Amino acid sequence: MAYTAIDDPTQYFNTVLYTGNGANGHGITGVGFQPDWVWLKSRANTESHWVGDSVRGANLRLQPNESNAEFDTTSNSYPGVSAFDSDGFTVGRSDAANANNQSMVAWNWRAGGSASSNTTGSIDSSVSANTDAGFSIVTYTGTGSNATVGHGLGSSGRFTMLLKNRSISRNWAVFHPELETTESLRIDVNGAKLTGRTGDWNSTAPTSTVFSVGTEPATNGSGNNMVAYVFREIKGYSKFGSYTGNGTGSFGPFAGGTFVYTGFKPAWLMIKRTDGANGWTIFDSVRDPFNIVGNQLSADSNSAEEGDASHHAERDFLANGFKLKGNGNDVNADGANYVYMAFAEQPFVSSNGVPTTAR
Repeated sequence: MAYTAIDDPTQYFNTVLYTGNGANGHGITGVGFQPDWVWLKSRANTESHWVGDSVRGANLRLQPNESNAEFDTTSNSYPGVSAFDSDGFTVGRSDAANANNQSMVAWNWRAGGSASSNTTGSIDSSVSANTDAGFSIVTYTGTGSNATVGHGLGSSGRFTMLLKNRSISRNWAVFHPELETTESLRIDVNGAKLTGRTGDWNSTAPTSTVFSVGTEPATNGSGNNMVAYVFREIKGYSKFGSYTGNGTGSFGPFAGGTFVYTGFKPAWLMIKRTDGANGWTIFDSVRDPFNIVGNQLSADSNSAEEGDASHHAERDFLANGFKLKGNGNDVNADGANYVYMAFAEQPFVSSNGVPTTAR
């Protein structure tokens, strides 16, 4: 029995760091594959995030920390992600993607390359799907009525989705498997989970072929261009779970902070408290290659990177999960509820059942 289908997660997700040069045509390499979804953030400046993908196309910007509609940056001569290359991507002179002499981070996911038509749902969609990694990029035109949309992943399981109305200013919508189908999160704000949201997901969980949307413009604006980033949990590679904080912030090998099992050593981790107005904290193993992992960026904020002790949000990335070392409200308040998304640096057990040695 296979323990994981992905022995080398860096073939599907990878983080790279680079220094901006303020000029068009700055090629960034070292990703290890041609990315389909690129998420950029300046580490030193208060610049908004930049999300680009190969399905919507080059230079089209979305901002996880903003409700703004999609913006074509070629129109103001400040392009961002201007090409998706075989080993990375190219950026233009936008400060959000390539500020001169500024340290940048890029999180990169591999979908399925060029999109194809999907007619499985009641709304036709264009889909770039990677069934091995459980990730697809889906674009569609909203109807404003309860509907289904094909995601192309072809298997049932635990899904997380980030949806954005590209045409109008509207909050992002986030589906997480640890929430009810009438609940939702907004990645561009730090608020608690929203309840009674029948208009987001039509009170229906994703299936092996489609996800459901209701009447809310955040997920299905009538006549609006929409995009969905859809993830299906893959054992040993991705985990979309929850935990309860215990408020313990002690350090040392036997510290009492909450431990969360993922089945792999994390490469990337995003955490959100669901019962309080706390931000979406993002950590990765490239900005922090050694424990303690504490350099924090926030998906809902344009803030620069903050260090280990800024929010008492420290943690260790372990071979089989992560352990909270801080007691801040963002990650480990006593009795608070949290959800997370995590992607692997290395599985705890390989596909042939042999325990791995964490790099």
